[in-house]
Amino acid sequence: MSLIFISIHLSKSVKSIREFKVKVLQKDGSRNSLLDAVAVEEPLEIRLSVDGFTLRIATTMRTPGNDKELALGFLWSEGLIRDIESIQSVKRSTDPRLEVSENLIVVELSAGTRVAWSRLNRRKDVQSSCGICGRQSLQSLKNLEISQPRGAPWPRDLSLGTFLEQLSSSQNMFRSTGGVHASGLFHYDGNLICLREDVGRHNALDKVVGWSLDKKFVPAEDSILLVSGRISFELVQKALLAGIPNLVGIGAPSSLAIELAEEFDLTLLGFLRENSVNVYSGDWRIS
Repeated sequence: MSLIFISIHLSKSVKSIREFKVKVLQKDGSRNSLLDAVAVEEPLEIRLSVDGFTLRIATTMRTPGNDKELALGFLWSEGLIRDIESIQSVKRSTDPRLEVSENLIVVELSAGTRVAWSRLNRRKDVQSSCGICGRQSLQSLKNLEISQPRGAPWPRDLSLGTFLEQLSSSQNMFRSTGGVHASGLFHYDGNLICLREDVGRHNALDKVVGWSLDKKFVPAEDSILLVSGRISFELVQKALLAGIPNLVGIGAPSSLAIELAEEFDLTLLGFLRENSVNVYSGDWRIS
């Protein structure tokens, strides 16, 4: 399997953290000033180009950085593209009419590539109607012909407690700002192989998926994905489309996330703590 990319030259002015001068009010009525590190949030427009036709797919509010991964991961985990080799280039916009070209990514596909445009229509339905029926959501995934993830049972000496330690020690942006989510991909040997942070939990996961695509690590068999917050239906969907067999959250899963995990035999864990974790689905993988 071969994958050809044109390099993206990121602007040196793109920053993930900004400092703001704030006033701190104390209980005794006193106040003082300090510089507060804040996670940057800016829009990123993602466009898809095929056969000379370019369409705006989405605009997402994200923390700048790893935008190539975000665009690839988003398109893949939404089911819009399913053939890695069809991706010809990923680049910043060269439109001179745009003041901030750093906030626009164009993904170009090979001529004749089939795109699941119906998935784009589904997203529009969700945005305009405040959500869709859970059964409809499950059926839409079945229509993508997603196969069950092929991850083997966990090694007996695997310790999720070390995952928490690695995730925490690697969250540099969270340590500075306290305002971002994290997604970390671990191998069965217990090593953290990719971590991404973003103001949006979905963006953080899309960046991990994009990294996996770039490294030809999809499907990501024998891997465990750890997310820093709660687990929604969409996070389970993104994990399944990347072939990730295990999803662990520090927070709680939603009811539909559990249903989806059970439907596709994904191992789903929540409320991860140093000495305990709740198992919602796929416990056969856990020794």
